[in-house]
Amino acid sequence: MTQHLDTILIVDFGSQVTQLIARRVREAGVYSEIVPFQSAEEGFRRLNPKAVILSGSPASTTEENSPRAPEIIFSSGIPVLGICYGQQTMCAQLGGKIEGGLHREFGRAFLEVQKSSPLFDGIWAEGTRHQVWMSHGDRVTALPKGFEIIAASPGAPFAAIADEARRFYGVQFHPEVVHTPDGAKLISNFVHRIAGLKGDWTMAAFREQAIGEIRAKVGDARVICGLSGGVDSSVAAILIHEAIGDQLTCIFVDHGLLRMGEAEQVVGMFRDHYNIPLVHVQAQDLFIGALEGEMDPEVKRKTIGRLFIETFEAEAKKIGGADFLAQGTLYPDVIESVSFTGGPSVTIKSHHNVGGLPERMNMKLVEPLRELFKDEVRELGRELGLPEQFVGRHPFPGPGLAIRCPGGITREKLEILRQADAIYLDEIRKAGLYDAIWQAFAVLLPVQTVGVMGDGRTYEFVCALRAVTSVDGMTADFYAFDMEFLGNAATRIINEVKGINRVVYDVTSKPPGTIEWE
Repeated sequence: MTQHLDTILIVDFGSQVTQLIARRVREAGVYSEIVPFQSAEEGFRRLNPKAVILSGSPASTTEENSPRAPEIIFSSGIPVLGICYGQQTMCAQLGGKIEGGLHREFGRAFLEVQKSSPLFDGIWAEGTRHQVWMSHGDRVTALPKGFEIIAASPGAPFAAIADEARRFYGVQFHPEVVHTPDGAKLISNFVHRIAGLKGDWTMAAFREQAIGEIRAKVGDARVICGLSGGVDSSVAAILIHEAIGDQLTCIFVDHGLLRMGEAEQVVGMFRDHYNIPLVHVQAQDLFIGALEGEMDPEVKRKTIGRLFIETFEAEAKKIGGADFLAQGTLYPDVIESVSFTGGPSVTIKSHHNVGGLPERMNMKLVEPLRELFKDEVRELGRELGLPEQFVGRHPFPGPGLAIRCPGGITREKLEILRQADAIYLDEIRKAGLYDAIWQAFAVLLPVQTVGVMGDGRTYEFVCALRAVTSVDGMTADFYAFDMEFLGNAATRIINEVKGINRVVYDVTSKPPGTIEWE
């Protein structure tokens, strides 16, 4: 793992939003790393952080064997910020008191600033009232020695506390979520004013550091990289190529389930623009032949995953002599695979990463993006000179159009879907809405309906359009197009795509629905 000069350690007690804390710290220009509480002491010694943030948790400090922060954090003389459960365990460990269960508070709350503090500098003045987001069942009832109240709310008299001498701070609310409007600024104050760190963790700095590390790890060995055509694997490949040049060979398995013109775009960019050695495997017949008529979404995914591994392995053997396999693994994948409960790792979907391949092929992994979030990968892509149209592309699932074609897959249906999807995205781009939408796509439904075209009766497919807004894909809401836009898009699809005579728009949020249909 990389050695960063200025690091903030985030101890994860199992909150659903711990990743957001890391993102806020990084947005303030400082590197942060999340470590589960079970290995927090080891993480503290390894990282030698300049400050620590303790996360929220579903646990209660009043229960026996509830998680605790390692004592070394409080005895090391560095600043500590406790958020929600983090505040409670800090107080419990330093001699305060917590009461459980009687003080549930969820959602929007308003606190009043009682006292000025470096945490509030330039943001909240004494005596002012501010909106925050609460999500807790316990609360602090007595402060440890040295602490004082700096803000209070009706439901949480100890909404924000400080021991300015030791630079220990605790907040009962969640500054990391967007529902606390000034939350990012409060975290920035903790990072810069209290911990005194410079905001010098930039993508340019990361790029230089990553290139040095790739060279040191790989030496003069050869690396192969599985390209999916997506942003993650492409940015990983271009970064590795910048580090080791022609020691890298990319394998692009074209399964025939990509969007219109996508395969040509990938091949053009890698071969022509970047001049990176690329093997383009035309495996459309293999994949579509195996999927033809298959209706079960899980069988579709597993078939695609298995065939990808088999095809990739066969091509890699033809190249021969590579010791390393490159993957576009991101930080959320790494965090998810270290479960909070200490139980078995969460399996990363086999179509996201070439699951099982390193062991089968006796290769070592190179994962240069494993410290980055998705938005940071896009930023790195821009830093590496990737075209904006490519870097800013909507997410696309590994199984591709196979899971946007519910019911049995046929070549004909895939072609109809590809055309409809291209028209829909073209309309979105023309309307200037592409960047306002997290993901937009067409789905070809296994339903045929009666229509009238000219003087004739038609019996053709229904096309569903989907567009959602989201921050991270975990939750999503449908995009509220005006009806004129939807009418125009529907008219174009019906007029230009033979095989579709009806268009509908999906207004389901996530939850209860998922973003994709399968």
